[in-house]
Amino acid sequence: MTSQPSHSHVEAPEDAKAHLRASVRKARLHRSVRRNEELALQLRDQVLQLPSIQAASCVSVYASRPHEPGTLPLIEALHERDITVLVPCLGDGLQRGWGVYVSSDDLVERAPGRPPEPSGTFLPSEALAQADVVVVPALAVDQYGTRLGQGGGWYDRALAQARPEAPVVALTFTSEFHVDGTHLPRESHDRPVNAVITPQGITSLPA
Repeated sequence: MTSQPSHSHVEAPEDAKAHLRASVRKARLHRSVRRNEELALQLRDQVLQLPSIQAASCVSVYASRPHEPGTLPLIEALHERDITVLVPCLGDGLQRGWGVYVSSDDLVERAPGRPPEPSGTFLPSEALAQADVVVVPALAVDQYGTRLGQGGGWYDRALAQARPEAPVVALTFTSEFHVDGTHLPRESHDRPVNAVITPQGITSLPA
């Protein structure tokens, strides 16, 4: 356990984020594959309750990696409802963009450590404007709408292309949703979220 900083030293936001990320990632490793699959089904059921999802024709959803809040059941459920699902893709030179989900067999890891991606046409970052709801990953979220991402700033940049009225919904595990008044470190480029969904429920946030 690390010692608390003295009153004369305030930890920089980027350092505080790095420590939090390491802690959350370590805790996530303790969940079994079976438990993660169960929680993914619970997350799917919660997301599908959202009125904005029920009214949507296009939804953006991240493709989960092992130990992240699972999204494949949600993506498949949306696809079965004839909702277009936009999944993040990396183009040439790590260009940010999107691909349309067509099947679970097509969603594969294109390079080590990268999230699964569809193999179809690469759509530019502006395609996110088609989404009626944007579902984003989170290592943690506080009750003020601050989301702790993976550290690359991918979604903070991507969300600039989302329509202002399209809700941004973060998925996270229950223990990672801070409802005790804790403020997660937030920097000027961090984009707040409108709601957080855990396997146990939905919470609207003052983003």
